[in-house]
Amino acid sequence: MDRLDPQTTPQQQSPDPLIHGGGGAFAGGTPSGEFDPWRYRDDAGVTGADLVGYKVEATDGGIGKIDSASHEVNASYLVVDTGPWIFGKKVMLPAGVVNHVDHDDRKVYVDRSKEQIKDAPEFDETGHGDPSYRDKIGGYYGGTYGSPGWTVPPGRAL
Repeated sequence: MDRLDPQTTPQQQSPDPLIHGGGGAFAGGTPSGEFDPWRYRDDAGVTGADLVGYKVEATDGGIGKIDSASHEVNASYLVVDTGPWIFGKKVMLPAGVVNHVDHDDRKVYVDRSKEQIKDAPEFDETGHGDPSYRDKIGGYYGGTYGSPGWTVPPGRAL
């Protein structure tokens, strides 16, 4: 329920951008500001870049290197080799979790914690294009959007 400021009329109050899908949403999201797991954010700095070999930084530290990357329209993702961090497991990160790219340092910053990435469904090399697998991955990361452990990266507005 919206609170009304007794000093203003309803026309003078601005709506909450998260409730009403306004300008406070992440760039690159859907028009309503909802999380879109399979699309890079407009301001992430990914356009046209080959990210293979870049290091990946979670909100609480490094998680590995990009093994492969997809730039398919509405179906983009990264495959990250976590190395010894979680016993060489590969994880599929949907494009929507990419916060920004630092091309000078060759790092991709994602807005999920190491724990959230470690707990993600196992990467399926043969079924990664299967719609049900993609729904599972997208649902997992969509479910972590705004969950405990998820933080708004510095300098980014919600």
